[in-house]
Amino acid sequence: MNNSAHLKVGIIIIGRNEGERLRACFESIIQFSVNCVYVDSDSTDGSVKLANSFGIKAISLDMSVPFSAARARNVGAEFILKNREDIEFLQFIDGDCTLNSEWISTALSVYQPQTAIVCGRRKEKYPKESVYNQLCDIEWNTPLGYAKSCGGDFLIKTDCFKTVEGFNPSVVAGEEPELCYRLREKGFHILRIDHDMTYHDANIHNFKQHWMRSVRSGYAYALGFYLHNKPSERHWLRENMSATFWGIFIPSIIFIGAMFNLAFLFILMIYPLNTLKIFLKVRGELPIPAIYSISLMLGKFSESVGILKFIKNIIFSQKHRIIEYK
Repeated sequence: MNNSAHLKVGIIIIGRNEGERLRACFESIIQFSVNCVYVDSDSTDGSVKLANSFGIKAISLDMSVPFSAARARNVGAEFILKNREDIEFLQFIDGDCTLNSEWISTALSVYQPQTAIVCGRRKEKYPKESVYNQLCDIEWNTPLGYAKSCGGDFLIKTDCFKTVEGFNPSVVAGEEPELCYRLREKGFHILRIDHDMTYHDANIHNFKQHWMRSVRSGYAYALGFYLHNKPSERHWLRENMSATFWGIFIPSIIFIGAMFNLAFLFILMIYPLNTLKIFLKVRGELPIPAIYSISLMLGKFSESVGILKFIKNIIFSQKHRIIEYK
């Protein structure tokens, strides 16, 4: 990468007890360390000291306020832009990811006037270590071209980031799609290109972690729809309806109906039948179609738990807090 690209891009890394994954992340961005900041969320594994050993500025997030990835990213962006007003682009990356060495130069080369965000392929580092890691790898493989949203790793124009005033710090899950929604409302584009961007280490090895990750998704769906439900685009409406239908409505019908007539239990067959439908659709396209189909169906229940958590917090005026899964 040429020096001019180095000078115009600032990198914000966020993390919380990422251990050796964070070391790998720092090693992948060492060429950008002069324009890099690491924002730590109360780690106890020496993450801040590790950042300093790489010559990377480390900021400890104020934990007197409920922390979130959105808050951490905003703090990192604010620090870089305050110290380097000439920064034209911001690359966000999670501490459990490593950056492809050619990514930034490639992403910069495809920018158009209305392009706010360019993102690429996030791939799982160790998909064979667990079926849950492999499911993450499948999830990252999203369609190319103009998109509605991106994930936690992406390159964004500084001017666009400032225009929408960065991340919404109150959004504790699904903060990237929420940011993208506001960017698209301003007429900007999110572009996904076919180039490796980052390599992610999910480190998910049991069903509980997988379940809680899906609960967080459900919470994100509910929170996103609560914030943005204009008729022009009801943010996450489809996802909320699907999770609610399969995870709450159908089970409620079965439970209530079975109290009067056990024949209602036969409605349970709709779940294996729909799982089979998903399997037949993805068979031949995915490496683990059966596991993927079962996971997608079970995910409706965990997502509905997340939706119910959000509703409870709204009813009782409770603060939104992050849902951790590892």
